[in-house]
Amino acid sequence: MGSSWHSTQLEIISTVFGWIAFCSWSISFYPQVILNFKRKSVVGLNFDFVVLNLTKHSSYLIYNASLFFSSAVQRQYHQKYGFNEMIPVAANDVAFSIHAVVLTAFTLFQIAIYDRGGQKVSKTSISILSVAWLTVIICVFIAIPNHSWLWLASCFSTLQVVMTVIKYIPQAVMNFQRKSTIGFSIGNILLDLVGGLANYGQMAVQSIDQNSWVNFYGNIGKTLLSLVSIFFDLLFILQHYVLYPAQKAVKPSSPDLSGQEPLVTSSEDA
Repeated sequence: MGSSWHSTQLEIISTVFGWIAFCSWSISFYPQVILNFKRKSVVGLNFDFVVLNLTKHSSYLIYNASLFFSSAVQRQYHQKYGFNEMIPVAANDVAFSIHAVVLTAFTLFQIAIYDRGGQKVSKTSISILSVAWLTVIICVFIAIPNHSWLWLASCFSTLQVVMTVIKYIPQAVMNFQRKSTIGFSIGNILLDLVGGLANYGQMAVQSIDQNSWVNFYGNIGKTLLSLVSIFFDLLFILQHYVLYPAQKAVKPSSPDLSGQEPLVTSSEDA
């Protein structure tokens, strides 16, 4: 794994930060799965969000697993950034990615078996995913002759960052159009924010211990992931508590969700 920790205390703090991020992000997957199960319906869930999210987490898993398990990728990382640098992917990153892919895939399975109410994945989303995976295939064929495995891993990292940016936009736009966040769980966002901040904390502690900030630009995918997520989390919190406070929260959310189905499934939301 490269150089070792200089401080046992900082290593422990980093581990704690890492697992706080893992737990916070992982728990945030469950409310939607439980809601789908209770209702035996996925009406009101943005299918574009789910398929984009699956691509995002799949590409992130490939990136994390490559850096964590592949000696060839690790060797190229050390050649590029220095042999004294630690590999910037920890066990909790791999664990999170595996869990995220499984839970997102299970949500997609729920979409297949539960009442969809006529909703479907938009053509815009299908087009975006087609271009994304075609690009990845091209990158694979470019990387094979030169054995550019670190570069190929970084391509998957870039893909997951792009998917992260795209997946948040529909919800933010929908909140703006409705001038309301009713029916949208702020609890998921608060957990996501805690995870993002803890993730940055883990990277910062490792950088302090190594007296080097290459950890941030050597693992640009993880850095951008946290930055993008924190930005949208703060935007959603602003919408929920400041711009559109839920004064009508006593009303049932189901009619509100069903009334917004066209918004959720429109092509513009991809």
